[in-house]
Amino acid sequence: MKKNLALFSLILFASSCANKKNAPDVSGIPVQVKIERFDKAFFGVDTNNIKQGLYTVTKQFPYFANDFVVNILGVAPLNDTSETSFAACRGFIEAYGGLKDSIEPHFENLEWLEKELQRGFQFVKYYFPNYQLPLHVVTYIGPFDAPGVAITPSAMAIGLQLYAGKDFSFYTSLQGQEIYPKYISRRFEQPYITVNCIKTIEEDLFPDSSENKPLIDQMIDKGKYWYLSDKLLPELPDSLKTGFTQKQLDWCKANEGSIWNFFLQTGNELYTIDPDIIKNYLGEAPNTAGMPEVSPGNIGQWVGWQIVKKYADRNPDLTPGQLMKTDTKKIFDEAKYKPR
Repeated sequence: MKKNLALFSLILFASSCANKKNAPDVSGIPVQVKIERFDKAFFGVDTNNIKQGLYTVTKQFPYFANDFVVNILGVAPLNDTSETSFAACRGFIEAYGGLKDSIEPHFENLEWLEKELQRGFQFVKYYFPNYQLPLHVVTYIGPFDAPGVAITPSAMAIGLQLYAGKDFSFYTSLQGQEIYPKYISRRFEQPYITVNCIKTIEEDLFPDSSENKPLIDQMIDKGKYWYLSDKLLPELPDSLKTGFTQKQLDWCKANEGSIWNFFLQTGNELYTIDPDIIKNYLGEAPNTAGMPEVSPGNIGQWVGWQIVKKYADRNPDLTPGQLMKTDTKKIFDEAKYKPR
């Protein structure tokens, strides 16, 4: 693990050198991040004295304990009469105790994550000074279908169960692969935590309203988020921002003209609102139907990202916030996207 983190640091340094002149200096923006370990406190509860133990945890984490119980475990809030909820918490602690013991060694020291989040939050405050950053950042271990990152009214919650490393035993098991195929679980690595935290803030700033729009509008709307990631995470490689492998990214860059021609040759599909067609180009998939096997899924968002970047290059005075609010048709018409 230490070797992996050291390698990742070298990648960050190299990427930082490449992007440094394009990124603003945010070092003076006062942001502090201290990760609070709800996972340790919750699993530290004595199940033989569950009620008192959960009262203690609730007092220690008043801004998250009931969010976890209600929204992650799916039971009623904890109070004096919550016997069903107490029983559900006891059952979860006992059932997932072994998982917690397997995951926790991967996360003994989170100083690296605090530094990365602080850096990302500084960029958020630089571009969006009025945005209220999460008052708390907490870690939890939940069921495997629980989110990897979520924002509550008072906290940003990081679900460690989805970052134990792509070779973690559950991910590679038959049950795990049924929930998260390999093309998804390969991203269950620690370097994706910061990316997913910042993406969650992006969606909090600009909720996705692209549903039911034509394909090209959805491509551009979703491409805006990767453009915003370029601004908020300028030192991270594109492979982390997009979730594509480097091989997939290289293929996209080398075949950008052919990819766009593929969309043009589909006739009216760029303007379809048929969700069955749209899902061929947007969302999780091992690759794109009709393209070589090396192609990534979600290639529509990648194309949308290129269109947005072209529009941004033509309008350098636009702030990221202004671009995010720009109509997709205006972006498409004025980008004049014609890759070769």
